[in-house]
Amino acid sequence: MGHFFKTLNQKYQRFKLGLSPQRNLFYGFFTYIITGCLLLCLPWFQKQDVSFLDNLFIATSAVSTTGLVTVSVFDSYNFFGQFVVMSLFQLGGIGYLTFTTFMLLSTTRKITHWHKRLLSCEFTLPTTIRIKDFLKSVILFTLIMELIGAILFFIAFYHDGMPFWEAVWNAIFHSISAFCTAGFSLFNSGFTEYVDDGFINFIISFLAIAGSLGFIVVTDLVLYLKDKTHKLSFTTKIIFIGFAFLLCTGFMFMYFLEPSVTALMGSERIYAAFFQTMSAMTTVGFNTVDYGIFSLPIVLVTIFLMYVGASPSGTAGGMKITTLTAVFAIMKSRLQGAREITFLGRKIPFERLYIATSSFIFYTSLIFLFTLLLSFTEDFSFEKILFEVSSALGTVGLSMGITGDLTAWGKAILIVLMFIGRLGVLTFGLAIWSKQKHQKQVAVLEDDLAV
Repeated sequence: MGHFFKTLNQKYQRFKLGLSPQRNLFYGFFTYIITGCLLLCLPWFQKQDVSFLDNLFIATSAVSTTGLVTVSVFDSYNFFGQFVVMSLFQLGGIGYLTFTTFMLLSTTRKITHWHKRLLSCEFTLPTTIRIKDFLKSVILFTLIMELIGAILFFIAFYHDGMPFWEAVWNAIFHSISAFCTAGFSLFNSGFTEYVDDGFINFIISFLAIAGSLGFIVVTDLVLYLKDKTHKLSFTTKIIFIGFAFLLCTGFMFMYFLEPSVTALMGSERIYAAFFQTMSAMTTVGFNTVDYGIFSLPIVLVTIFLMYVGASPSGTAGGMKITTLTAVFAIMKSRLQGAREITFLGRKIPFERLYIATSSFIFYTSLIFLFTLLLSFTEDFSFEKILFEVSSALGTVGLSMGITGDLTAWGKAILIVLMFIGRLGVLTFGLAIWSKQKHQKQVAVLEDDLAV
C-alpha cells in the first residue's frame, strides 16, 4: 500500500511539474473553489437548503475575494459554513501556495525553484525585492493587520451593543474580509447602517487600503525603514501617486455630484463620499450607500474605478494602476513624438509595456464580451449589467442590486468571470493557450523539488 501511494505521489508531482506556472495557478485556485463548494453543500454547514449553483457561486466569490452573493451568507450558513467562507477568502486573499511555501520556508529554510516560479508568476516582483523577504512580509503583515482590525472591530461592535461572542466572531470575519478586500459581510444590509459611524468607516478603509496597496509596497517600505540605503522601487512610487490621484478624483465626483451623497450633511457626507470611492478602488466591495440609486454619471465613475483597481501583488483586483500608468505613458509619449516611453522621468522597459498593453486589451475585451453575454441572459438595464460585469472581473463585489435575481446562466457567467478576475487576465490566457514546458526543463524542476 505504501508503494502504491508513493508511486501515485510521484505521478502527481510529475504531472504538476509538467504544467506551466500559469496552469498550476489555474488548477490551484480551481481546487480551492471545488473543495469549498463541496463543503458548503454539506447539510451540517447550512441553516437552510442552498442549491449547488449558489454554493459554487459563493465559493468562487470567496476564493476570488469578490464578495458578490446570490444568497445571504448569514441566513444560509451556520457558524461552520461561515467559517468555510472566511477560510476561502483568506486563502484567496494571500494567494495560492503562499501559506504552504511560507511553512516550507519556516521548516527547511529553502524555497525550491518550482515554488519560486509559481510565486514569481502570481506576484510580479521588482528586482530589488527577494522572494524570501517578500513571502515573510505577506504572512506577517497579513496576520498583524487582521489582528489589529479584529480588535478594532470588536471594540466598535461590542460598544454598539452586540453580545460578546457575536461581536468576537463578527470582528474576526469582517477584519479578514476587509483586509483581503473580499467584501463578504454577515450583515444583510452591508454597512449601510454605519454610514455616519466614523470609527467603522476608518477601520474598513484602513484595512482595505493596507491590503490593496499591495505586499510589494509593504515589503519595499519595510526594507527602506530597516536600511536607509535601500531605494524605493519605481513600482512603489507609481502605485502611491496613481492611488492618491484616483482616490482624490473619485472623492470629488462623489462629494459634489452624487445626489444620494450630497443629500447627507456634515461629516456623514464626507464619510459616504470617501468610503464609496475607496471601496470601488480597493475592490473591498463594502458600501454604506445604496449603489442602486446612484446617478448615471457616478455609476460610470465607479465602473472606471473598479476597472482600474489598485496595486499588483496586493489583495485588490482590477486591471491595476501600473497597467493604467503604462498605457497612459505610451499615449503621452506618442502624442509628444518622443522616441522612448517614459513616466515620471523614467524609461519604461519594453517588456513592461508589452505586458501592460496586452493586459489592457484583454481586460477591456473581456468586459465587452461578458457584458454582451449577460445582456442576452438577463433583463436588466445596460448600466446595471456593465456594473455587475466590471465588479465581477475586478473582484470588487459591489452591485446595483441584481446579483440575487440573476438567472442560472447569468450566475454561471459571473462564476467564470470572477475566476478569471482572481487568476488575472494574462495568467488565465497563458494557462489556456501556453504550450507545455520541454521535458528537459521538467526534469530539472523535478530534481529541484525533490531537494
